[in-house]
Amino acid sequence: MHISEEQRAQFRNEGYFFLENAIPAEQVEGLRAECQRYIDRYDAEMEAKGVTVQGINHYKKRYFISRRGLESPTITEFLFGELMADVCRATLGENAFLFHEQYVVKFAEVGTKFGWHQDSGYVGHYHRPYLSCWCALDDMSIENGTVSVLPYSAIGMTPDDLYDHEIEMGSNDKIGYQGDNPGVPALVPVGSIVVFSSRTFHRSGPNRTSRIRRCYLAQYSAEPIMNREGTGLWGQAIPIVKDGMRCGPPAQG
Repeated sequence: MHISEEQRAQFRNEGYFFLENAIPAEQVEGLRAECQRYIDRYDAEMEAKGVTVQGINHYKKRYFISRRGLESPTITEFLFGELMADVCRATLGENAFLFHEQYVVKFAEVGTKFGWHQDSGYVGHYHRPYLSCWCALDDMSIENGTVSVLPYSAIGMTPDDLYDHEIEMGSNDKIGYQGDNPGVPALVPVGSIVVFSSRTFHRSGPNRTSRIRRCYLAQYSAEPIMNREGTGLWGQAIPIVKDGMRCGPPAQG
């Protein structure tokens, strides 16, 4: 995948760029099928517990289905493929690690919003910025609650600024920006990737359409991210690029 110097510069200076029509149609269909499989499994878990809210997941409204990708050959192939390795090299450099991955799903006409935040705000302590790749599994619009990003220059921040976040009552979301800037909406077709830094503020709106809205979020770091005490990993640290070379999928033990 060719990533232009203009896109690289925009990432460095403003914290994001859009990579349109990047994911092949066959791979999109595979990621969609796995998404539905995990939604069905998650519904069963919540139904068994008799709950409609679990963490930041809302039954039949909004789902964050995380850390399931390595169970699936389809997802693993995507996470460690040439496309994502190219994106990592263009943004993180010669070394990169899979840090986290999850599906983000908003159901038709009831999907809830997600307020302005930095992904780094969920780590809770200082760390080197990592990479978020928001992969559109449907055509994205304002109406179906696409993601919007806030360029660094819009609020006068630097690429390493980490803001305090507060928990929003009712949603359990972390909120780090309360201003009026609407940001830049990602009005992109299915198969596109919204590439942004973990320091980049972003949000998404409710899904007001009659169709489900799905994305897959793959996150990578330039180095292993440790917990606050430095005694263990905060997330994952599985190599995808080492000294500029793609590592390929990890061996399954």
